[in-house]
Amino acid sequence: MRIDPNKCVACGNCTYVCPMGAIYIDPAIKRATVDRDECVECYACYNGLSKEKLNPTMVRTMRRIFQMLRLRFDPEPDVCPTSAFAPEDLVWPRVVRRAFSDPRVPHESTGVEGRGTEEVKTNDVSGRVQVGEVGFTIEFGRPGVGVRFYDIDKMTRRLAQAKVHFEARNPITTLLKNKETGEIREDILNEKIMSAIVEIKVPLERCEEVIRMVWEVEKQVDTVVVLGVGVRCDENGDDEIVLPLLEKLGYNPQRAKTNTGLGRITNQLKEAMPQAEPVGAR
Repeated sequence: MRIDPNKCVACGNCTYVCPMGAIYIDPAIKRATVDRDECVECYACYNGLSKEKLNPTMVRTMRRIFQMLRLRFDPEPDVCPTSAFAPEDLVWPRVVRRAFSDPRVPHESTGVEGRGTEEVKTNDVSGRVQVGEVGFTIEFGRPGVGVRFYDIDKMTRRLAQAKVHFEARNPITTLLKNKETGEIREDILNEKIMSAIVEIKVPLERCEEVIRMVWEVEKQVDTVVVLGVGVRCDENGDDEIVLPLLEKLGYNPQRAKTNTGLGRITNQLKEAMPQAEPVGAR
């Protein structure tokens, strides 16, 4: 995203909309400016502000007159008065920023919007996690924090060393250069995104091993890491294996989802998916 300096009147409305704090008023040019390195192309500024088409020269002149008369002028906080935003034609590798940060954009690798994965929330029909298995969602980043792919790479490499199973219907998996080593493509390692989810599964007996592995790596990354655990309940709707383990490790687990088998698969993985060009590639 960029802001047209010829249109911008430095009202500052957009600085409050950006969830990454990547927009600021540059005192040297007196215009709103986007820090492209911190911008994750989430389009919150472009989509979150109403856009008027006032003449920039007229608006700047009016503001100067008000300042001279010591009159306060506060533009409406949800408006860009001159439609100064100019979305860029994103190409690879920068396009991955928007794919992982704009919740309205579907990932080309999975067809799912947001982070590109339905996670184990659809396990009742997708069968990602079977009896005797435990599925993990390892989430990186948050608004205001974000994450670089080189930090995700640290986690995927460590998990690959442990021979875990990476979920195929997941955008991060499609960006792995090598599943055996967990290496993410070098050309995107420095790209910053809002958030992403790594999905894996292992046999139940390896649950504690994986949790401790996540603890080990999360100390090495400069972002927020959130761990989700998915397991099939027994015939009584209870979990007598993983739940006690999580409590032993100091968690206070809450049951987030209970699926009843009423869904259907909408992003069926195609056989050619692993060879397909990953999200947004050109």
